[in-house]
Amino acid sequence: MNEDSAGVVPTTSGSQWYDAEAGPLVRPYAMTGGRTKPGPSNVRFDLIALVVVDDDPPGPAEESLLGPEHRSLLALCCAETQSVAELSADADLPVGVVRVLLGDLLESGFVRVSRPVPPAQLPDERILREVIDGLRAL
Repeated sequence: MNEDSAGVVPTTSGSQWYDAEAGPLVRPYAMTGGRTKPGPSNVRFDLIALVVVDDDPPGPAEESLLGPEHRSLLALCCAETQSVAELSADADLPVGVVRVLLGDLLESGFVRVSRPVPPAQLPDERILREVIDGLRAL
C-alpha cells in the first residue's frame, strides 16, 4: 500500500492503522484502560499543577507493574519538576490521558502534586501594583 501525504497508510477492512514514522497507533482509551477520570478519588489535575517524584517512592517491584506510559511520565518527572501541561507536551500524550495516568501514579505513591494557589488566596492586585511602583522608584 502507498502512503498518503500525511504518512498514513490507507487501510482495508480488518487491517490496522499505521503511521509511517510512528508505527502502530495506540488509542488513548487503551493507555488508560478505558478510564476518563483519574483514580477512584476523582482528583482533578490543573494544567499548571506541578508534579514531582515522591521522596520515598514504592520499590522496583511496584514500578515493574506500571505501563510504559506511566514509566515515561516518571522519567520526565525525575529529570525535573514539571506541570501537567508540560508532561503532556513532553510525553506527546493528550492531557486527559496524562491526568488519568498521573492519578494512578499519585495513588500508588510514586509522585506528589502541588496544586496551584486558588485565585481567592492570591495577593490583591492593588498591593502588587504598589510593589511594582516601589521597585520602579528605586
